Amino acid sequence: MEKGRSARAVKNVSIGEDYLTDHFPTYPIMPHSLLIEALAQTGGILVGYTYDFKEKIILAKIESAVFVDIIRAGDQVELEADIVELRDEGSRIAGRARVNGKEVAQVSLMFVCLKSGENVPEENFVFTWEFLSLLKLHEVVPLDMLIK
Repeated sequence: MEKGRSARAVKNVSIGEDYLTDHFPTYPIMPHSLLIEALAQTGGILVGYTYDFKEKIILAKIESAVFVDIIRAGDQVELEADIVELRDEGSRIAGRARVNGKEVAQVSLMFVCLKSGENVPEENFVFTWEFLSLLKLHEVVPLDMLIK
């Protein structure tokens, strides 16, 4: 991850994943909705990291999504997210997915930055300590920034 700029992630698609038994039973492929979710998580974590995980970042809109190939069981998907626009109220992310170096999808996503106020809890319900410990970012981000 490069704070304020870009993030890269990898998703290994295993035949053991539950959704593959239903989508499609005789020809298992990763649903496009889950690929969008993977790119949204990559982009959301990037935006959260940019704000030092102090803000609540929520996916607000899928502006566009283009799919040019399918992802099969056994594929390793390279996910990329780049910040296109960063503002106090939210951000726009350009995401791409590649398999074996070939681009299989592009998305444009918007995230909102929820500020404390009416109907928004004070605590950060998006980037909890449990979530951050999964990312192992507690080794990079000082603990006093994460714990109130």
